Amino acid sequence: MTSRKTLFAGLAALVLLASPALAGAGGHGHGGGGGGGHAGGNGGGSGHGNGKSGASHGKSSAPGRAAKAKTTVDATTQVSSVHKEKNIHAKLGRLNSLQRNINAYMNSKSKKFAAIQAFVTQSAKAKVAQAAADAAQAQLDALNAQLSALTSLTPDQIAAMSPEDQAALPGQISALQAEVAAQEAVVTAANDAAEAASAGTDDASLNAALTDMANKPVDAEVTAWAQGVLAAKIDQAAAAMQPTP
Repeated sequence: MTSRKTLFAGLAALVLLASPALAGAGGHGHGGGGGGGHAGGNGGGSGHGNGKSGASHGKSSAPGRAAKAKTTVDATTQVSSVHKEKNIHAKLGRLNSLQRNINAYMNSKSKKFAAIQAFVTQSAKAKVAQAAADAAQAQLDALNAQLSALTSLTPDQIAAMSPEDQAALPGQISALQAEVAAQEAVVTAANDAAEAASAGTDDASLNAALTDMANKPVDAEVTAWAQGVLAAKIDQAAAAMQPTP
């Protein structure tokens, strides 16, 4: 009996001795797990931070590259434009004088300038003649509209008119018909005048005038430049030819 008690007491002592060691090992193991979690937290934080920084760097550099590219394109366009302008003026030679004001066109005594002066003058006359033809047509259109309004009246509309207006209606229609016929003749004459005035204002006439004045070859680029310059001169000459209201 005594030996059994002694055996139980020994086993109990061994259990007590082993418990702290087991507890320490378990605690260390848990702590190790916690350490792993901490390390994982640091790793996640570092990865996230670096990724964000990289994205930010990418965003800031893209506009910079776009702005630099745009600046390069603008600079290239400006250089090309200046180069083209220098080239055209080098090709013009004596034709650079076409940039003079309208008084120079009208009063120049230069034989070399005479053909261009005649072209501008004739083109201005053609512009005035065409404006007159357009005005005549507009007046004819207005008369036709009035005549159409009267001739399209329905019986009910005519019945609603006063007896005096009903009696005057046939005379009004006849008068308008006569005005329309007369205006049609005006339009025909105005169109004929405009067509006649346009003679000598075509591209062939312009090229001939440019060639007569130029001291260098006249090509399509030179002709296009001259057309742009002369358009304003022609408008000014035409305005001077218009009768004062």
